[in-house]
Amino acid sequence: MVFLQCVVEYVKKEKSCPFTGCQESVDPDGHTMKLLEANLDAMFTVYESSYTPSVVTQGSELIHVTVLTGESVSVPYYSTMTVLQLKENIKLRLKHDVNKQKLIYNNTELSDRTNSGSIATLSDFDVPPNATVYLMVLLYSIPEAFDHVVFDLHWGYPVTGADFLDASCLVYQGTALKSVCDYRGYRKSGSQQSIKPFPLSGLKHSGDIMNKIKRIGHHTINVHLKNIPTEVTKMFFTLSAWNSPNIARYPNPSLKFYQANNPTVDLCKTTFQHARTSQAVIMCSLSRNTDGTWQIYESGKLSSGNAKNYGPLSSTIVGLIRSGY
Repeated sequence: MVFLQCVVEYVKKEKSCPFTGCQESVDPDGHTMKLLEANLDAMFTVYESSYTPSVVTQGSELIHVTVLTGESVSVPYYSTMTVLQLKENIKLRLKHDVNKQKLIYNNTELSDRTNSGSIATLSDFDVPPNATVYLMVLLYSIPEAFDHVVFDLHWGYPVTGADFLDASCLVYQGTALKSVCDYRGYRKSGSQQSIKPFPLSGLKHSGDIMNKIKRIGHHTINVHLKNIPTEVTKMFFTLSAWNSPNIARYPNPSLKFYQANNPTVDLCKTTFQHARTSQAVIMCSLSRNTDGTWQIYESGKLSSGNAKNYGPLSSTIVGLIRSGY
């Protein structure tokens, strides 16, 4: 239909038929042309509109987002920013999917919606400009049918001697340390002595598996989730240096956390580089939801303490739990 508009414009200008070879004159003000022009105007009405995009004025105010691994990012802050908008910024900068993010501020989770169902803003949680928000990254939501997982650690001996990089599981009910599962089996909270297995079903440590010829150590912790007592709310999986001052002394550490019947899929990020100068690192946690299902969260939090003295490690973990982790 657009070509008819071109015909009308040609007739108005040349006052003749636009067809090649036709010399017939045409009255641009004649009845036929006026009728055609009116029909075209009706078909191609141009509507005026004005659109002003929603532009947020971003000044020097920022909001800082920090991950336990030490990774951090700062994004522009504005008073009407929603929690979802902040998560989208984090996804853009740190590549963590929105549905994998759990944001904590002032010991409170920043939920996407308020209790009334409306979209939540940072102001709903009294988050001021230049505040620091902590990001927890969900690694895996364990299906209800999922049961047996394995925490599998290999490490190389230090340059001199045979030393241990210990894989341990610290078990909590709320903020109370209930037991520790390490190379000595189970031990009650507060005890540093090896005792008979504490009756906490569902956890089994391999003990020290040392290959003196290849100079490689190996620990595994098997977890049967359905056998974990209902009062247990969180389990933290840690690595710690035994005699060496830090993790860097152990060459080529290799960690996997996988479902027993699917060992090729790693459920926990191997985060060693930032922990090399630390005595211990909290690798990840298993958290029980109110419906009884479990979720695996990334940690990477550094700490002092080891299998000789879990006190400093437990203090670090309790601090994480109290802050909403």
